[in-house]
Amino acid sequence: MPESGPEALRFDAVGKIFPDGTEALADISFAVGSGEFVTVVGPSGCGKSTLLRIASGLDEATSGACTVDRSNIGYVFQDATLLPWRTVKRNVALFAELHDVASEERERSVDAAIELVGLSGFEGHHPRQLSGGMRMRASLARSLVMQPPVFLFDEPFGALDEITRERLNEETLRLFAHEGFAGLFITHSISEAVFMSTKVHVMSARPGRIVATYDIPFEYPRHPDLRFESSFAEISGDVSHALRGAHQ
Repeated sequence: MPESGPEALRFDAVGKIFPDGTEALADISFAVGSGEFVTVVGPSGCGKSTLLRIASGLDEATSGACTVDRSNIGYVFQDATLLPWRTVKRNVALFAELHDVASEERERSVDAAIELVGLSGFEGHHPRQLSGGMRMRASLARSLVMQPPVFLFDEPFGALDEITRERLNEETLRLFAHEGFAGLFITHSISEAVFMSTKVHVMSARPGRIVATYDIPFEYPRHPDLRFESSFAEISGDVSHALRGAHQ
């Protein structure tokens, strides 16, 4: 397991009000350090994705501050967002190209990222030739090329079947252990949140506030059978109870 390091991302009393008057977030404060995998769960429409957009710089907070180095952030969306006319290899190379990484270094980094996510042998395939899980692997590899110190995950596995989702949970944790990045993960799945994380924050209904926080005690690497243990069920039950309260 990566050791927890210095803060890589911090929200200080962040609030967000949209131009139409909708208050999406209120007084959000927490930090994510390198080697930490923090997940946020909450009701639909509570501002979880808005939080990521603020972290990435795609949106601005109305109040408070978000502190993060935005020069190199990995962002994995709900959809793989691959370019259909590019092969896997050329999709994975995209961010490195945009950052003008030298061709020899880019080639080396792209090949390493593709191998790391288990897509070796599929470099020449186009997105339409891949399963949903493989497309998400390509999306992960595309960000891994730049070795970002901060990774933002916006419900990346929500559209996948349960078995593929669980497998990608495990693969993402393997990448986390290998890279030691600061991870901020958004999901609706309590099981996914508890299995993946060092810490889980529960958000209230809009305007989203942090109403409960749980430190997850399980060591990494985490075996798939952890999901069937009583201690896992107990923590999941606590998170579920807080989430039910957050809907009210």
